[in-house]
Amino acid sequence: MSVYREFRWRGQYFRICRYFSDSLNLFKMEQPERIADHDFFNMVEDIKQMIKAAQYRALQTVNQEQIALYWSIGKTIVERQQTYGWGKSIVERLSGELQQAFPNAKGYSAQNLWYMRQLFVEYNQSQLLQPVVGEVSWTKHLIVLAKCKDEHQRFFYIKMAARHHWSKTALTNAIASQLWENTLLNQHNFEETLPAVQIEGAASVIRDEYTFGFLHLSEPYTEAQLEQALLSNIRDFLASMGGDFTFVGNQVGVTVDGKHFEIDLLLYHRSLQCLVAIDLKIDEFQPEYAGKMNFYLSALNRLYRKPHEQPSIGIIICKSKSRTIVEFALQDVNKPIGIATYTLTESLPKELSQFFPTSQELAERVEALTKNLKQKRGGGRQAAEE
Repeated sequence: MSVYREFRWRGQYFRICRYFSDSLNLFKMEQPERIADHDFFNMVEDIKQMIKAAQYRALQTVNQEQIALYWSIGKTIVERQQTYGWGKSIVERLSGELQQAFPNAKGYSAQNLWYMRQLFVEYNQSQLLQPVVGEVSWTKHLIVLAKCKDEHQRFFYIKMAARHHWSKTALTNAIASQLWENTLLNQHNFEETLPAVQIEGAASVIRDEYTFGFLHLSEPYTEAQLEQALLSNIRDFLASMGGDFTFVGNQVGVTVDGKHFEIDLLLYHRSLQCLVAIDLKIDEFQPEYAGKMNFYLSALNRLYRKPHEQPSIGIIICKSKSRTIVEFALQDVNKPIGIATYTLTESLPKELSQFFPTSQELAERVEALTKNLKQKRGGGRQAAEE
């Protein structure tokens, strides 16, 4: 009897153990999987970028088809005018017929047809411009056509707008701030200090001169006051730097061998994927400024730079500079540094404005000069006929 009870007790014991074991496994299965937040959000950001890239490619395809169509229309207008000797009235008539045939379609106004013709005429003979016609939207082409006359200038803004996905406003602002001219005058040592794949992009973000007209600072002011004024107008400041910059901090501390140093402004450039140190100076560039920035960049690369980031870049912004001194100062520096100047106004100082004509006066003088030249040419032809 005791043996029977012992076996019965043991059987109940094993059933109880199995019950708790099964319950524990079920509990484990029902628990939600624990995921590290940063890993999850990294995945979300990666997928967002995939979606945005796909959307951009789709828009690019539509844009290329539209530009190809407008190019063909412009070409056809030019060729038929040359073949049949048609004048300007043909464009007005063509516009009416197209708008009647495609009442819901936009883009077939007489003015737009003239733009199509202009695009073909001015880009068709250019080996530089013809290959990049499909890289930006029609509205951006209109901006470039209207505001830029040199083919190299047009090529620069088309490539920049395509590479950095500029909006119409960003493109207009870049042209207004003379980004192309400033890029040509840039002083830096990027060719000697950066990987080949990074040189062109880095050179495009450095300007020879920055305009901080939004600060409204009056002389005299200190470097600290200039810095605080830029921080108070951080949106305008980043826009004036050319886009794709994000603000990291000011007076960013770096400690080397127990000694503390501070960088005036630290930015990050998203396209270049690198830190950009800004050193502000309210006087003329001095050679020692380059050595100090070289030290800052070494510290940033050692202490702050992430494994996936490109080498840090330095920009020294001074009140003025001697181009010869800058050239000598950067000659043996082994970190990528650009030297720029800044101005607080786009207009002439009051004490100088009296010596220069106003826009209206300049227009009147040009008109008078043109009229005078026409009269002289007319008189010369008349004398020749006599």
